[in-house]
Amino acid sequence: GDQSTISSAVEPLVHRNRSTVNRFFTFLSVTGQYQTAMALVGGVGASALPSELIVHIFSFLSARDKLRASAVCTRWRECLFYPALWTELKLRVGGGTNGSGSGIDETSKLEFLMRKIGSFVRELQLEFAPVEGYLSPMHGVEGRMEPSESDQQFPDHWKDAMNTYLDQVLCVLNSIRNNRNLQKLSLYGDTCILQDEGILDSAHFHQVDQGSKKIKEIQMLFEEVLANSRRVKWLSSAFMLGMVTPTSLATMSNPSATSLEHLSLLDNQLPSLVPAIELERLLNLRSLALDFCDFTTDMCRLLSRSDHMPLHRLSLLINGTVLASKPLDGTASEEDWKALVRHSGNLRVYIMALDVRSQDLLTVLKPSLPLERIHFDSYSTYTSVATVDLISLQYHKTLTHFILMRDDAGFPDLSDNRNEDPLVLLTWRCIHLSVLVIHGYTVWAHNLVAISRLRGPNLRVLAVSEESIDFDPDPVFYLEEDPVHNLIKEVSIGLGRVWQPMMDTSNVLSEPFQHFYREMQSFSEGM
Repeated sequence: GDQSTISSAVEPLVHRNRSTVNRFFTFLSVTGQYQTAMALVGGVGASALPSELIVHIFSFLSARDKLRASAVCTRWRECLFYPALWTELKLRVGGGTNGSGSGIDETSKLEFLMRKIGSFVRELQLEFAPVEGYLSPMHGVEGRMEPSESDQQFPDHWKDAMNTYLDQVLCVLNSIRNNRNLQKLSLYGDTCILQDEGILDSAHFHQVDQGSKKIKEIQMLFEEVLANSRRVKWLSSAFMLGMVTPTSLATMSNPSATSLEHLSLLDNQLPSLVPAIELERLLNLRSLALDFCDFTTDMCRLLSRSDHMPLHRLSLLINGTVLASKPLDGTASEEDWKALVRHSGNLRVYIMALDVRSQDLLTVLKPSLPLERIHFDSYSTYTSVATVDLISLQYHKTLTHFILMRDDAGFPDLSDNRNEDPLVLLTWRCIHLSVLVIHGYTVWAHNLVAISRLRGPNLRVLAVSEESIDFDPDPVFYLEEDPVHNLIKEVSIGLGRVWQPMMDTSNVLSEPFQHFYREMQSFSEGM
């Protein structure tokens, strides 16, 4: 491009990265490269720089700015796709971002990027959101309006979304199939809306992928990626429709099986995507995430063997809607947990329970399970007082995160007819509690004040939705100031920082599977 084109492209990049640019010019000056610095200042432009310096400058840019800069001229594009600039990529790919682009546009952009970097990128973390953008014109008060039967365009939207998803997954797997330097592969399919609407039923799915040709190709390519890999340390696939099968892990090369440190394969499928026998090769595994029903006695005992590295992180998802077909009978017993903890002294566990009945939870929560984080999320069920009491008694030395969510019109009161509120008792007993999030349950104002005083500044996150908070009628009657202002003042004093009730619940009412995937990522990366 000409100088004006380059200048118009550079100006926003410089504005967003001004401190980096200033440091670069200082570097040129102190190292005696006055000629280069003066060429830039004198208006000769970036064309005066050698390619090595351009690559160094671009290394400070975000992935988005790198892609924008690649459109300036041929030389910039050549410099921007040096392997050193793309050691890692984190990206969320939509069907049409915010409704501003079609699925074809998004797929073509992804194809261009993956064609450039797929053969050498070392860390690849992608989220596929096939419905993102397609439903944006339909947002309403409740977040998403249901289509009417007369809306003839709606089925086409779903069909386009599924086609876009399949094409994008094929694009990514094709580009990395021969990448022997791949160290981290993390893929998440944000497809729960499709599941909820029944679009993934065989009758609907057959209209999009007749004979399952694309799904079979995706499975074959994924296995080819595993077979050709040589140094994978992190492998994660969550809710990627049909991509992983119970035999996929067996295709992983022996070098990658030896180097693998984190494994998470989740898809609510029968049978398990992680057969216990496949863990025999994974001797250096330190972090594992899977469906709770798949964490069997055999698997627990295998991980407790002396020839395996101690496990540091274990993330388990319990989906109450599938317990009828995936029972808890064969899961790890109390004795199995004891053996695992003896072998893995630093093991910590994260559990998400989605619409799980209290009697099932009481079966799951073994005393020797080293629970650090637990997240209850429900639509039709609710967490019982007995469950909260059990957690506060059994895990008072290890629990740091307690999230209690319910997305329903009713707000159960856990402290009903009790002298002591179970959430207050949990806060008092769990000495390391640092995150407490509550929505969909009644929390009395005086109990909220007690919680803030018990843990003080050590309670790093105290998020309670405004609609969950209730006030005792008698004390409120005698208060001269507004009860909400008084609550905010008292809780702020207890925490030692400014506190507000949670007004926007969209952050905590995110899609549960997506929340589990992201929380699992941060939990495992922190080991």
